[in-house]
Amino acid sequence: MSAPSTPAPRGSAIWAGSLLVATVVATVLAVVVGSAAVAYEAGDPGALVRWGIPVVTAVHDVAAALTVGFLLVGAFLVPETTRTRRRLLASRAASLAGSVWILTLLLLVVLTFADLAGVPIGQEGFWTQLVSVVWNLQILRMNIISAVVVLVVVMACAGSDSKAVLAWGFFGSWLALLPLALTGHSAAALDHMTGVNALGVHLLAATAWVGGLAALAVMHRGLGPHLAPALRRYSSVAAWCFAGVLGSGVVLAWTNIAAWDNLRSRYGLLLLVKVVLGLLLGVFGWWQRRTFVRKVDEGGRAPFARFVLGELLVMGAAFGVGAAISRTPPPTNVLVEVPSSMVYALSGYPDPGAPPSGAWLTSWNVDWLWLAVALVAVGVYLRWALRLRARGDRSSVLRTISWVVGWAAFVYFTSGAPGVYGKVSFSWHMIEHMGVAMIVPLFLVPGAPITLALRALPARTDKTLGPRELILASVHSRYLRVVANPAVAAALFFFSMALFYYSPLFELSMSTHTGHVLMMIHFLLSGYVFVWVLIGVDPGPKRWPPLALLVVLFVTISFHAFFGVILTESTTLLAGGFFGWLDLPWVPDPLADQHKGGEIAWGVGEAPTLVLAVTVAVQWMRSDDRETRRRDRRADRDGDAELEAYNAHLAALGRTQDQG
Repeated sequence: MSAPSTPAPRGSAIWAGSLLVATVVATVLAVVVGSAAVAYEAGDPGALVRWGIPVVTAVHDVAAALTVGFLLVGAFLVPETTRTRRRLLASRAASLAGSVWILTLLLLVVLTFADLAGVPIGQEGFWTQLVSVVWNLQILRMNIISAVVVLVVVMACAGSDSKAVLAWGFFGSWLALLPLALTGHSAAALDHMTGVNALGVHLLAATAWVGGLAALAVMHRGLGPHLAPALRRYSSVAAWCFAGVLGSGVVLAWTNIAAWDNLRSRYGLLLLVKVVLGLLLGVFGWWQRRTFVRKVDEGGRAPFARFVLGELLVMGAAFGVGAAISRTPPPTNVLVEVPSSMVYALSGYPDPGAPPSGAWLTSWNVDWLWLAVALVAVGVYLRWALRLRARGDRSSVLRTISWVVGWAAFVYFTSGAPGVYGKVSFSWHMIEHMGVAMIVPLFLVPGAPITLALRALPARTDKTLGPRELILASVHSRYLRVVANPAVAAALFFFSMALFYYSPLFELSMSTHTGHVLMMIHFLLSGYVFVWVLIGVDPGPKRWPPLALLVVLFVTISFHAFFGVILTESTTLLAGGFFGWLDLPWVPDPLADQHKGGEIAWGVGEAPTLVLAVTVAVQWMRSDDRETRRRDRRADRDGDAELEAYNAHLAALGRTQDQG
């Protein structure tokens, strides 16, 4: 049966069109102010390329925001009780915007290559050269990867009215934004790690913020009485997005300005304009939450429409200025000379030097991505705990302390001495690995965050996918039933580690920022799941008997120790293309450092294993004690009917034998 047609409401295109026009106009004006399209002294690709890159970038940003926004609204904000054609409209609008997004990515590949090569588009041999280098140049390769991800999202979501499909599409569209952070303006800064992390957060938050409002504006006429709850939910999303945009924007601004005097430059002027627009949008959001949601609740439409149109125009202006900034030369005194050391060339990080005395406490290089993740995790957890206490429910103080200590340990292992020296030394890297994968989960899992979330988060009655519904769907998913099987979790914990270190993935994770981030995510998640299936109290798949869990634990740790022994006796340097070329004065023998790392992998596992074994045994005894008390209570209620029935059965057997 074909899906019902989903014509867009009359005049709905004005909202997306207003955003696009405001963005393009602001881009052109900002390019003029920032002199971002002046002819090059040498290797000039022509005005088409110089103007085309910022303008196409502006259209790209709008298309990406609309794709993300329509998927956000369709998956998480539109109630099930509205007509199905509302979600169909969201999916088809997202597919249309995604198609434009793909087109702009491909156009940027062509324009960027012309800009890098310094030749006009269409010059003899242009297309042949482009094809030959398109995958070798990172900035072009990232655009291609993003285009492929968006294409998958578009094909999956086109014409679908499934909330689950749109939700996966939303996260997929966010995923498509991340490769662009690697090639953004701040990614070229000396502090590569900070620039990439901040730009990634900036892109995710800005697209959800702007796109969500634009999608609601397009769809608001068909939502009827459900517009007010959708707006309230969007306001919560917008508040988080504003915090993400503001925080990442401050980091990006300081990365690219570095001194207050540089605000007087053309680059600094555009940056100030963008900051003012961002703050103005924050005021708009606050006003929306305080005033217009109430008016919509009362049945008002016109005030909402006029207000949203003004907000979208300001958002478009901010997008346009951002597109122009990406092409505006920063102040000359910010341009630093990239270190010529082999360490920076291979890892992207300056040489930290030999660890001084007391490095365990004094050596720090704050990783703002993981610090932000830890602060958000702790802040949300504390908010949930306070919400329970405010309504008179109990909230475990010990669980709260365990959760906070776990994230504090995670920050230390990623930003303290293990994180500083683990980027260039195998032994320090192994300390970081063991800390994140084996020590941190010992504190996070007893915090029981899923149990707390399910108690604190309100349930949605209109069948939308809220945070609580997403958690429940994940906990009871088929995927988790497989992954949370103790045997599977143990295999992922150990064998994925062995496969990782003895494959090119290890060298890739040490030499690229993306690989390093994915490595840390894998270490944390695999360790968390392994500890969770052993001692976790959160709801999930059916738990194995304690004796079977102890067997799994000791078998896994035995393999882990065996892995450490292999490292201590190895004669082949892992990631030889990385560690073999670093030439660190304080690590004269990389193979000996690898042997030391094997000893660390072998030794560090003993204490966590003991803690896990004792915890499983204690839970076993408590379980037996609870079962005994339960049976005693039942015996008191029914006069020990179970024992009487058993004795009667034995007596009957005896009489049968006597008669035989």
